[in-house]
Amino acid sequence: MRNVRRSFAVGVALATVLLGTAGKMDKLADYERDHYSALVVWFEDEKKETKAWLKLKTPEERDQWLKDNGYWNHFYKHSEEERAEILGREPKIGWTQDMVYMAWGAPYRKTKSTKRTAQNTTILTYRMQVTPDGRHLIYIPNSKATYKAVDRYSQELVLDDEKVTEIRRKEGWE
Repeated sequence: MRNVRRSFAVGVALATVLLGTAGKMDKLADYERDHYSALVVWFEDEKKETKAWLKLKTPEERDQWLKDNGYWNHFYKHSEEERAEILGREPKIGWTQDMVYMAWGAPYRKTKSTKRTAQNTTILTYRMQVTPDGRHLIYIPNSKATYKAVDRYSQELVLDDEKVTEIRRKEGWE
């Protein structure tokens, strides 16, 4: 996998348009944007909770809100090195499902498999697109990147007993 990026920039742009929060997102510290991008996947009502989080005045208040709502430990239970890898947005062998979700968001499709020797096998399928400038992005319906995509493919991450054991690229979309 090369240069695969989750749609955080698109998500932030969408949040700023939908919520009118452009100025608020711009004022966040880098670490706040980082943990927001990893934790937003866990928000039950993304629009409502993002708005509530951004209404808070200080980083300490926003951090406490994440803790009070049970989101903080999803990201901060990982070591500093693992958090940096999550923010790098390139899942690799050995990652947990939670790490993949924080890097890439929820998959296009999630299936169980009984054809492997593991007790529990899950396959996460992500639709990917390549932009004219060569960036590899996760597909977001109705995004500008979708209209300009020069290539499309799927990434399958096979998780055996809760850990990524295989990453497969499949040409096109099913």
